[in-house]
Amino acid sequence: MRDNASIKPHLVIPILLVTFTLCMIMGLVQGPANISFNQVIQIVCSKFLSVSFFDQNIRPWMFNVVLDVRAPRILVAALAGACLAICGAVMQGMFRNPLASPSILGVSSGASLGAVIALYSGLAAISAWALPLFAFIGACITMYAVYRIASQRGQTAIGTLLLAGVAIGALNSALSSMILALSLNNWDVGRMIVYWTMGGIDGRTWDHVFLILPFAAAGIAALLFFARDLDAMLLGEVHAASVGVDVAKTRRWLLVITALMVGATVSVCGAIGFIGLVVPHIMRLMLGPHHRFLLPASALGGAISLVGADLLLRGLFADNAIPLGVATASLGAPFFIFLLLKRRWAVHV
Repeated sequence: MRDNASIKPHLVIPILLVTFTLCMIMGLVQGPANISFNQVIQIVCSKFLSVSFFDQNIRPWMFNVVLDVRAPRILVAALAGACLAICGAVMQGMFRNPLASPSILGVSSGASLGAVIALYSGLAAISAWALPLFAFIGACITMYAVYRIASQRGQTAIGTLLLAGVAIGALNSALSSMILALSLNNWDVGRMIVYWTMGGIDGRTWDHVFLILPFAAAGIAALLFFARDLDAMLLGEVHAASVGVDVAKTRRWLLVITALMVGATVSVCGAIGFIGLVVPHIMRLMLGPHHRFLLPASALGGAISLVGADLLLRGLFADNAIPLGVATASLGAPFFIFLLLKRRWAVHV
């Protein structure tokens, strides 16, 4: 019998790369301003490849729309989707549970709470780094609390981990709602908090791209470095320790890196859930459990999913009435229920 897991990555990952490229191009083309595919290609080439074109139909405002409005938006979506998906893949491997993800374990809500505190206190208006810093702190505190509740004598109870994540996530959401209620007297602050809790990428600029890019690039590179350790941890902590993996140290590093990436994502996009649950699960079904393939595929799949969701919303709702985080939650929640039912059926069988 041929090993499908060793063949599929050479087919799936190139397909994901092509799909990602097409989604990015579609993101530059789609919008209320009528700019054709050929014009977009010429604008991008003239900007980034120093290739000059002489199409008389290209106007200066088209450069502004493509490069300053659409490009930052889709880049933020791609980076955020990649961060959330690869963090979900790491959490699922680290805790050996396909239901683990930044949103289910409360990390996203913790980062959102930190961002809400920065907005309510006014620190976000003083420094551009206050929002990601508070989001990172919120994500770290949440992850540490969930991990400590579920761990005893070096062992992590997976069921307790998920329940603790749900409980801490509910607490974070309640605290965010309480702060929102206190901020209703200030309409501008209240509106910003509501926006962050729903999640979205409207109005994103190059400043937001440069804010999330270092965390995304460094975080993804660091997580890829732990691919072998994650493979060993899939077989249990005892096995991982027997092959030379310092489980406690590795887990701490992974928790910090994922918290940092989720915090940066929430600080730029708000709370966007279920990308970290759905995408890694699908990639694992396609590629198998080996993280050297699963992690980059999850990053690409997450980028495609979030950019694709934004394209779909912009196509169906021209006025962008539905926030991106609401749309991903609407699609991801039924998938989560399906996974729960599938696990229950497997137990009964």
